Amino acid sequence: MKKDKRIKNIKSTILSHFWGKLERIDFDFKFKSGHWKRLSHETYGKSDGVAILLYNNVSKKVLLTRQFRIPVYISGVSNGVSIEVCGGTIDAGESPEASVIRETKEELGYHISNLKAVNTVFLSPGIVRERAHLFIGNYTDADKIDDGGGLEIENEEIEVMEITFNKALEMIDLEEIIDARTIMLLQYLQILKSTEE
Repeated sequence: MKKDKRIKNIKSTILSHFWGKLERIDFDFKFKSGHWKRLSHETYGKSDGVAILLYNNVSKKVLLTRQFRIPVYISGVSNGVSIEVCGGTIDAGESPEASVIRETKEELGYHISNLKAVNTVFLSPGIVRERAHLFIGNYTDADKIDDGGGLEIENEEIEVMEITFNKALEMIDLEEIIDARTIMLLQYLQILKSTEE
């Protein structure tokens, strides 16, 4: 990474390291006016994550998850329920592709092998340093290996949803789907499908 000459004297202080790492970053920043100012920001993250939207070309359905999310709950939205694509955290030494295949088995109960990388994005670059590696993939009924639902050891209780692609798009308009990764991947698939027609 090229060093930015507008930034110097960076100091990191770890505020919490319970699940992810919350850091206070103090640094000197040079504005366009030429003046330097000492700034402080907080950053949070654990490691990069993955997310995948699975689409069945025959039934025209997608696989999504429904689960409780405490940040959604304390924000007073949808009783804390979030409808999302399958996703999770990349383990140490694991590639994004290997991670998304593992997460698909754990959460959805499907074994997949045909992945298409879409993009790698920051979801909240003002504070969260985690990047999300986004994928789409096809699935068939033959790919199902169990009922999914997540791992009890990770305190996951995930409901697998198989709904039509058109219904999922409607759920965005109705604000029933509010997860940014899910919206991006559904809209990406919508654009992809429109260019193939």
